[in-house]
Formats: sequence, C-alpha cells, structure tokens
Amino acid sequence: MIIADMFPLQRILIDEVYQSRKRVLEVLAGLLADDQLGGQESTRIYEILIERERLGCTAIGKGIAIPHGRDASTLRPRGAVIRLTEGIDFGAVDNQPVRLIIGLIVPTECPENHLAILGLLAEHLSNDEDREAMMQTQSPERIRGLLVEWLSPLATPDE
Repeated sequence: MIIADMFPLQRILIDEVYQSRKRVLEVLAGLLADDQLGGQESTRIYEILIERERLGCTAIGKGIAIPHGRDASTLRPRGAVIRLTEGIDFGAVDNQPVRLIIGLIVPTECPENHLAILGLLAEHLSNDEDREAMMQTQSPERIRGLLVEWLSPLATPDE
C-alpha cells in the first residue's frame, strides 16, 4: 500500500474547532468519503464510525482518538486527520479531552492491514516525542510525513 496516498493533504485539517464527538465524526466521514460518490458514502462511513464507537470508545488516551471501521465498498485504506484547537470529550479512558483524531476506513476483506495500521499508530502515539511532533506541527505536509514514516513497515516496495 502507498501510505502517502492514504493521507492526501486535503484530508489533513489543523486548528479546527468542533464542539462534539458527533460533529467530529461527521466531518471525518466526509473527509474519508470518496469524492466521486458524495453524500451517500459520507453517510455510510459516518454510520460505520458511530457503530464502532458503540462497540467501544476509540479514544486511546493522552488526547488522541483513532475512529476506524471496515467497509465492503472501500477498495483501499483511507485516512484523515483532524487536529482541534481545543480538546473535546470523546469518552477517553484517561478522561482527557481529545485534540488529535486520526480516522481510518479500510476494506472489509483486509482485517490484517486494519489491525497493523492501528497497532503502528497506537505505538507511535504512545511515544511522547512522536505524539508531541504530531501535536505541535503547523504543516499538513509534516503530519503526512510523520504518518508515512510511522506506517512505513506496511508500505509497498515502490514507495
């Protein structure tokens, strides 16, 4: 998989202001939707993300959430990043407000990729230095660069 393609710059939003988890998930679903399919896909992805949140909160602590889901209509993994100016309640186990949201939608038939992506993200976001780099940069290009670096074990040879 080509990691940079997974996180195009237009899917990385910095210094956003949203008041609720619901609104963040709506925006995230819109970012993750295929532009050619429009609102229908956005609604479907939103429902997938909400259903996943019902199974268990995707906030992993330290101000980070990784909402994710699998979709039979999705052909390749897609990611999006929203970083908020002020944290919101996401139901995190450590009760800290969430400021960084990394959303993922992956093909249903690739559960191993899904788990590998989540594992690598959680590993790096648990590292204070990596997390701070993601929280402090003002550049969508730098955020994508960090994600490409972190997920490089999953990259195809041509990357």
